[in-house]
Amino acid sequence: MIRRRHILAGASALVAAPHVANAQAQRTVRMGSLRLIHSMTPHFYERFAPANLKIEITTFDSPTDGKNAVVTNSVNFGGFGIAAALLGAAAGEPVVVVGAFCNRGMGVVAKAGTPIRTIADLRGKRVGIWPGSTQEVFILERLRQTGMTVRDITSVRVPFGEMHAMLSRGDIDAYVGAEPGPGLSISSGVGQLVEYPYGTAMGGLNMIFATSEQQIAQDPALVRTMLGIHRRASEFMMANPREVADATVRILGAPRAAVEQALGANNVEYIWKLDDTVLGQARAYAQQMLEMRQIRQLPNFNTFLNPRFSNEVATS
Repeated sequence: MIRRRHILAGASALVAAPHVANAQAQRTVRMGSLRLIHSMTPHFYERFAPANLKIEITTFDSPTDGKNAVVTNSVNFGGFGIAAALLGAAAGEPVVVVGAFCNRGMGVVAKAGTPIRTIADLRGKRVGIWPGSTQEVFILERLRQTGMTVRDITSVRVPFGEMHAMLSRGDIDAYVGAEPGPGLSISSGVGQLVEYPYGTAMGGLNMIFATSEQQIAQDPALVRTMLGIHRRASEFMMANPREVADATVRILGAPRAAVEQALGANNVEYIWKLDDTVLGQARAYAQQMLEMRQIRQLPNFNTFLNPRFSNEVATS
């Protein structure tokens, strides 16, 4: 569901491709983003965009909606979970991962004061999970590592934005959430951290920078330009967490304590490069989804994962 749009006019020409810099008229690029702290990078693009490149941000509440917007060319580029990307690619949709976006940003949180301290303690409990999300894949693997399956818990379908409130009311005993949700629950005293679920072969892989096969075929130079902007924004954010916190509070309306909890715990890592580590984690992720029958077949990795532009930006 699309909730709002932010129109960002590029303010500086720190990154520019010739076809953009020499254009006579201002060009608009449509970028999809999620309403999460680890999806804040596009809101910093204006600092690093050419003066005549306007970036229109469409905010989604669902990773699947973000992926669908890329596939249908409703947006030119999008940042969303690797799970949504894999679901599309495995079904033959023309989604292509050209860069990384964010690591971590997840948390398994239980109601404060309960005896739920480990993944094993979730047995028989009501656990909020958003189907089709990256978080779902991680918790299924962590359950497997603990000798459990999803049948050992009561899985409750809960959007990320409602998890904290449902935990507070006692509608669920725990949830597998996305920041700033875990940060909000922990900082407010409503919840207690069970774990940050990164002890799998998937590491902390969470969100990717994607586009469509059509976009790559029609304008590869724009893909390179946008990934260059994304790189500089990501590096700036990692070096300036206070500005990230300020922007998150202002744009998302997130409580500052929740944002500072997430950033202070190093539970958000803004990245851009589609390097060997991310490529390996993405393949492990796909294999995990296949084994759990979330996808029927592996995607064509030769088209789904395209490190060409990341490698070009890395050497520019």
